[in-house]
Amino acid sequence: MLTVTIDNITVEVDEGTTILQAARKIGGEIVPPAMCYYSKLKGSGGKCRTCLVKISQTSASDPRPGPKLVASCSTPVQDGMVIQNTTSPEVLESRKAIVEFLLINHPLDCPVCDQAGECDLQDLSFAHGLESTRYEEDRREFSQIDLGDKIKLHMNRCILCYRCVYVADQITDKRVHGVLFRGDVSEIGTYIENIIENDFSGNIIDVCPVGALTDKTFRFKSRVWFVNPLKAHRNCSKCSGKVTLWMFGDEVYRVTGRKDNFGELEEFICNECRFDKKSATDWIIEGPGKISRHSVISQNHYEKIVKQSIIKPLEGKTEQQE
Repeated sequence: MLTVTIDNITVEVDEGTTILQAARKIGGEIVPPAMCYYSKLKGSGGKCRTCLVKISQTSASDPRPGPKLVASCSTPVQDGMVIQNTTSPEVLESRKAIVEFLLINHPLDCPVCDQAGECDLQDLSFAHGLESTRYEEDRREFSQIDLGDKIKLHMNRCILCYRCVYVADQITDKRVHGVLFRGDVSEIGTYIENIIENDFSGNIIDVCPVGALTDKTFRFKSRVWFVNPLKAHRNCSKCSGKVTLWMFGDEVYRVTGRKDNFGELEEFICNECRFDKKSATDWIIEGPGKISRHSVISQNHYEKIVKQSIIKPLEGKTEQQE
């Protein structure tokens, strides 16, 4: 086991663990944000640069600091390494600059975006973004296109995190979309519209950190904070059948995979479960899903509220004297 200290908190991890994974083991606010890294997708990470951290001590045998900020998602820890994340002004300034860079082409269309309330970039810009933009040039603009009959691509919002490409590469039989061209003209595309038809293509919606890939069966139907996430399952021959139902009353508005504390899918689900089973009778409902208290989805959703009195009678005094 290796010992690493992140923001003055020490944790033991296995050899080969990255800084980001070590921070996730600790949890809380010291976990660096990640827009492109996805623990269940091989090769992901190292593209968005939002998870940069500072190495203030390389290892127990080498007390020298790192020469520059490093991507925590792809940098393995060493024994005795000391990391600064939220405690480093340099890291916070760098993160602010990276958010500004990501928002150069990303439109401010949160009021009409289905990802609002679940958007990692929205959370990141709220925490580290600037009040106004310094960018004066024209933004990139693309037409909306259909990637199959259930998925719509808004390339204007894409930050080129590559998650959807890795999903198609690693959990489907044939990948038919990818990143076209190079540099500042790169874009996600297929050359042929409506060609994505495999059974697990809907998972590219769940892994997208912004609103670039949206579910056409849910578009503009409701905001996520108006619907209730419920855990449910069914017998499915293609996937585990364990999902989250987003319901309003008895109506199922959408079906997504279950996500963990870091917003990553616990298991990938098939398109039949996601798009075709939109009736509550198709599912065995287990109960309400856990909602993070920092999320806007938690508004008006309360679980196990216990009221406790903080006023205790003083010893030796009667109720009237108090």
